[in-house]
Amino acid sequence: MATRLKKNILKLLKEDEEFRYAVAGLIGLEEILKRLDSHEAELVRLREDMVAGFNRHDEELARLREETNRLREDMIAGFRRHDEELARLREETNRLREDMIAGFKRHDEEIAKLREDMIAGFKRHDEEMAKLREDMVTGFKRHDEEIAKLREDMNRGFDLLSRHLTAIGARWGIMAESAFREGLKGILEKELGLTVEKWSAFDESGVVHGYPSTVDIDISVRDGVAALIEVKSHLRRSDVAEFSRKIEFYIRKTGRTPDRRLIVTPYADAEALEAAEKLGIEVYTQV
Repeated sequence: MATRLKKNILKLLKEDEEFRYAVAGLIGLEEILKRLDSHEAELVRLREDMVAGFNRHDEELARLREETNRLREDMIAGFRRHDEELARLREETNRLREDMIAGFKRHDEEIAKLREDMIAGFKRHDEEMAKLREDMVTGFKRHDEEIAKLREDMNRGFDLLSRHLTAIGARWGIMAESAFREGLKGILEKELGLTVEKWSAFDESGVVHGYPSTVDIDISVRDGVAALIEVKSHLRRSDVAEFSRKIEFYIRKTGRTPDRRLIVTPYADAEALEAAEKLGIEVYTQV
């Protein structure tokens, strides 16, 4: 009977299209039901996983909430400390501002006093300078008067010297150069009251005579006026040039510049007078 039933079912499946579709639908529904059961079990597991996940999230959120609350409390406490610190800093800044204002005020007072002292000092300095200027002008005036008087005395002395030179020439005739120099120096000392001293130094470079040698120069100092004097019986241009070299040698050696440069001679060539004028040397022939 079972075999017959199976054959009949197979025959219906072949011959009856509607039956065939009905059987296929039944077979598909069963598969769907199986799948639905499987899906339901999967959904149950998924729900359990979601519940577990939500529980974990709730716990994590709770911890985050606790940490956030602690952070908020720490922030509030920190802001409170900052507010207190800012208040103290504001007080210190105010005190510092007051101290600075007081210090600037003291400085302004000190600067004002210093300015007054400086003005008073400059005024005293100007008065002292004015007095010093007056004293200098008076001193220069006295100095000029003394120099003028000295020039007059020297000119009078040179007049006397001229007469003595004429007498010497008439009495002894032509004299040796060295004897003439010594005689004329004696007259300068006696008649003019000039103290003539000899200054000597060794010229290593040979600037004066062209070779290393001892250089002698007559020096006279009166009333603070220093004069270098050269006495010649006959003055030539070469004598003027040599005396000029002696003067430069003296300045280089001593570091002092003479006030006057004098050549005393009873006779001078025209070229010698011209050279002396160019070199700033005074020549006395009518003495």
